[in-house]
Amino acid sequence: MGKRKARGERTDMPLNGFAYEVSMVKEAKDGKPSLEATTLWDYPTQSYGRTPKGDNKFQGVTPAFLIWNLIQRYTKPGDLVVDPMAGSGTTIDVCKDEGREVIGYDIAPQHPEVIQNDARNIPLSDESVDLVFIDSPYSDNVSYSDHPDCIGKISCEDERFYDELEKVAKEVYRILKPGKVIGWLIGDQWVKKKFTPVGFKLYERLAKYFETVDVICVARRGQSSHTGVWHYRAKKFNFYLRGFKYLFIMRKPAPPSTKKPAAKVKWAKYK
Repeated sequence: MGKRKARGERTDMPLNGFAYEVSMVKEAKDGKPSLEATTLWDYPTQSYGRTPKGDNKFQGVTPAFLIWNLIQRYTKPGDLVVDPMAGSGTTIDVCKDEGREVIGYDIAPQHPEVIQNDARNIPLSDESVDLVFIDSPYSDNVSYSDHPDCIGKISCEDERFYDELEKVAKEVYRILKPGKVIGWLIGDQWVKKKFTPVGFKLYERLAKYFETVDVICVARRGQSSHTGVWHYRAKKFNFYLRGFKYLFIMRKPAPPSTKKPAAKVKWAKYK
């Protein structure tokens, strides 16, 4: 029995910086990401390990590290994870590696295990899911699919865009178990000399249904704007390139406890 355990202290925390570095080396050898401890997440590559997670050539592919961190914190093996806008299947690939049950839907599937379905009508029972992850369109500036009902065909400058995303949020609320979490990844837009705070506008809709756990800043990598030419233009014409996305981590409220309050003990007064 170690001294720390004998003293009744936690044994799952590193003793010092050296112990932390050793754990990081082990994670690198295992091919697994490290568990994030701050609200700034920055990943050098889209995937990890020896097998691909999703398709890094897919337009708007989700960082696999992000999915890994969410399922490590908010699920356990055997839990059901659902991605209603699964794209190239990053969520499916990560969850299968980590022993989670997973269902991925998309209006235009790009992965053999993703089921064709519109996220505004998810074919699952009420309160049956342990975690939902969504990496939704940010506007109509990217061609996500040719499907006529794709939300990504609506501009984020149009209020209808948020109305449709709210329909997705309502479905997520319905299928999510009380007390369980949704992670929603979204970015802002700057086009034609106009900034649209997509993240803030979506957050207002989500806050109608969910309690906020935290807001994560996810660094944007692998973008076509990450070139010297675009950085030159941003400085010359006085605008900012999009450097991050929001990851809203929110929880479906649990119902009030049905337990009766403990009886108050009346203490006798002694003179």
